[in-house]
Amino acid sequence: MQLSESIGPILKQKGGLIYSVSPSDMVYAAIAMMAERQVGALLVTFDDRIVGIVSERDYARKVVLQGRSSKETTVAEIMSSPVIAVSPKHTVGECMKIITDNRIRHLPVLDQDRLVGVISIGDLVNWILSEQRETIRHLQAYITGTPT
Repeated sequence: MQLSESIGPILKQKGGLIYSVSPSDMVYAAIAMMAERQVGALLVTFDDRIVGIVSERDYARKVVLQGRSSKETTVAEIMSSPVIAVSPKHTVGECMKIITDNRIRHLPVLDQDRLVGVISIGDLVNWILSEQRETIRHLQAYITGTPT
């Protein structure tokens, strides 16, 4: 398994869907969008720039646990900022290290300052598992002498 492969193939497989909200949006709308889109975080953008990221973790810690109202709190009040981003040339291993070291779950991917996608810890783990399955399949075929 190669952790040195770039994340480009993962981005291509995911497609170009990027979900975002504005800093002035209410947290309730952001949480509703996360539920609808079945994602754990949204990018926060302003003037076509990433200014933050808002996650279910931000909601739990900065709204629910503090007794705030999601309908009266803006995304800007709870978003995480600055955002750590990577490029499509970053490797799977580098992204895993960034996510682990910073205790985050999502990495926006910028190609020359243009947003091209978001990679999650789940995407990276699924890629690694897929690569492991493929390696096992090749090894089994080699051992048994069957074509792959």
